[in-house]
Amino acid sequence: MISRLKEKYVSEVAPALMEKFKYKNMMEVPKIEKVTINMGVGEAKENAKLLESAIEEMAIIAGQKPVITKAKKSVSNFKIREGMPVGCKVTLRGEKMYSFLDKFMNIALPRVRDFRGVSSTAFDGRGNYALGVKEQLIFPEIEYDKIDRIKGMDIIIVTTAETDEEAREFLALMGMPFKK
Repeated sequence: MISRLKEKYVSEVAPALMEKFKYKNMMEVPKIEKVTINMGVGEAKENAKLLESAIEEMAIIAGQKPVITKAKKSVSNFKIREGMPVGCKVTLRGEKMYSFLDKFMNIALPRVRDFRGVSSTAFDGRGNYALGVKEQLIFPEIEYDKIDRIKGMDIIIVTTAETDEEAREFLALMGMPFKK
């Protein structure tokens, strides 16, 4: 089953980008390589159940089991030792990536309170886009009654675009609701 987003890329986005940026070859057109979702759970050092609930919620949202991330360095101010679990992350590729992005752009983002669009300046200089979500409640799979604490997450979209301008145009054509 091909997702709507992938279909849109082939039929509308790729031809429009070829025309705008004067690409000679179809393989030059930017594509989405992967989407990484990261959830930091700093309170996991006192309460291991928080990390477990974060892993369950992320698995429901992403449709894939997340990996536990551990602290790289000891930080005495935060009472964290090297190797302690501090969060979880998941990397999506292929069909799961496209279905997550479709759900994120068309269902989850419009559910954000006072939503006026996402920032168009959050590019890293190499065509990758990062944005933060303040609460996991915007995803329709998460039931409000079953959550114990509101947790935010970072979503990074890695593209093959060479510049930020190409990536911005590419994501806008794919349906990312940027601020005007």
